[in-house]
Amino acid sequence: MFHYLSFLSRDYSFLSYFRLFDSISFRSIGAMITALFISLVFGNGIIKWLYKKGIRDIVRDYGDIGVSDKNGTPVMGGLILILSLVVSILLWSNLSSLYSQIPLAAIIWYGLIGMKDDYDKIRHKNSDKGMSQLTKIILQGVFAGILGWILVNPELSPFPAGIETKLTIPYLKGNFSIGLGSLYIPFIIITMLSISNAVNFADGLDGLVTVPSIVTGAVYGLFAYLIGNAVYSKYLLFDFIPGTGELTVIMAALFGAGLGFLWYNCYPATIFMGDTGSMAIGGLLGVTVILVKQELLFIVAGGIFVAEAFSVLIQEKIGIRWLGRRIFFRAPLHHSFQFRGMPEPKIVQRFWIVSVILALISIASIKIR
Repeated sequence: MFHYLSFLSRDYSFLSYFRLFDSISFRSIGAMITALFISLVFGNGIIKWLYKKGIRDIVRDYGDIGVSDKNGTPVMGGLILILSLVVSILLWSNLSSLYSQIPLAAIIWYGLIGMKDDYDKIRHKNSDKGMSQLTKIILQGVFAGILGWILVNPELSPFPAGIETKLTIPYLKGNFSIGLGSLYIPFIIITMLSISNAVNFADGLDGLVTVPSIVTGAVYGLFAYLIGNAVYSKYLLFDFIPGTGELTVIMAALFGAGLGFLWYNCYPATIFMGDTGSMAIGGLLGVTVILVKQELLFIVAGGIFVAEAFSVLIQEKIGIRWLGRRIFFRAPLHHSFQFRGMPEPKIVQRFWIVSVILALISIASIKIR
């Protein structure tokens, strides 16, 4: 909304300061502060409301891993994140741009999927009786399929002609990319399913998802800014994609919302984000990596989430199903460290450190090409 105030500076000289609202950097700072403010101001009220409504966590029995202290903690804390993100995006983004509309739609769509999953678990008083895995995959895939169709449709796609189905390979010299052609839409679906569920798998310890999410978002916010700038993208040998700067604003909002949520979610957490939050963040990160054409870089930038997802995949599909035994002590990966006796705060903080290291390695790909 504030972006449209910049138009007034063109017609009225005494409103020249309004041109700041056309600045990506200014709006990013504004979005971050707004999201942080909303999280901190409304967070406590939302937590009390969820507690009074009985929307509290039903922990899964992990046997040797003690989690009884978490039972009864309000869940669906993702509502704080979604509220902060949506309001901040509405205020500071250029809402006429698909680079704002698509992420906003992803937050709401994936957040609703997660909310339904959380609600079912609470209704049945059993953490294993949420929405079925197949139903979640179908609903996630519907959004991803529509997104893929939009991106390959010349009349709707925000991408410049010629790069719609390109896949950029990071760390390789020059602007190295391959065309996926008819495989692009299936690739988009797989990417969205992988990222949204990977973030969801990582949600299990206080603050574990929050920091890696905002750190990964910061990496992609930087890439969005560079790729959306004609001068920087040319110098750095990226395909210039006009408009991606709006994703910088949105990733800044994610940073602010995440910091605000961490105020309540750090150990010992007074609220959990639940699937409501992890799905919304996963959907947002998924569309962002696709819109900046840096899908493969997520393997590094989102390495924490990738490792968590692969630990579940290896444990369930290879270990239990094929070999008839566990490969890890527990899965996802963070529970394996818990099983070995490592304190929860130490696990979380070390994961945070690794996420920052991976972010720096990802940023290095800007020049190592």
